[in-house]
Amino acid sequence: MPRFAANLSMMYTEHDFLDRFAAAAHDGFKAVEYLFPYAFERAELAARLRDAGLRQVLFNAPPGDFEAGERGIAALPGREDEFRRGFVEQALPYAEALACPRIHVMAGLRSAGAVRETYLANLAWAAGQARAQGLEVLIEPINTRDIPGYFLNRQDEAHALIAEIGAPNLKLQMDLYHCQIVEGDLATKLRRYLVPGGAVGHIQIAGVPDRHEPDLGELNYPWLFALLDELGYAGHVGAEYRPRAGTSAGLGWFAPYKDSQS
Repeated sequence: MPRFAANLSMMYTEHDFLDRFAAAAHDGFKAVEYLFPYAFERAELAARLRDAGLRQVLFNAPPGDFEAGERGIAALPGREDEFRRGFVEQALPYAEALACPRIHVMAGLRSAGAVRETYLANLAWAAGQARAQGLEVLIEPINTRDIPGYFLNRQDEAHALIAEIGAPNLKLQMDLYHCQIVEGDLATKLRRYLVPGGAVGHIQIAGVPDRHEPDLGELNYPWLFALLDELGYAGHVGAEYRPRAGTSAGLGWFAPYKDSQS
């Protein structure tokens, strides 16, 4: 059975952020992810995880000025020092304090001047820094409906980058919501990429097209979850969706898997 992580940036928004940990644990989740931890002290977040009996499985490296519309700086020439300081001085210490095994690095926007060579260099550097701490660095293809102009959009593009860099701890964050919107053919892509020694390090889900619960829309998620089991995927599946109403009220999709979480 898949192991699910509640995304606390999108789920449980009816609670203050620090109270979302307990709410997720109460509903049966054993793991969480979210966008950014940096507005909160490391010790406070670690305490919330510990008190709720949760594992932190993913968060993002500093993305630049997110509130002003930046969506990462890893591919932006002239921002290398900013990217590297943020990764070393913020992301890595938070990962250590939260025992989080992976950090997602956002590329940035084409309109901001994103360049493949800059992205490659920064990812290779970040992977080296993370490997020294036993951590993975993730990259994620994102659809341009949700983030217009995002630099990385397709699974094959991401896999080509990972192969070119050749770092064993540089992995793919495969969001099935984004993949369906851009490419579709999810079962074929899962069979292609979820292979022994493959580069998929984390999976995320949401209903398509509206990014609500994964029991709504055009995807048959129970079938896809069974396929993940068939393919031997042992990682977490991040539930990164916007609940239609209260989060707990919309967890009917999770009920068949609740007792198997670890």
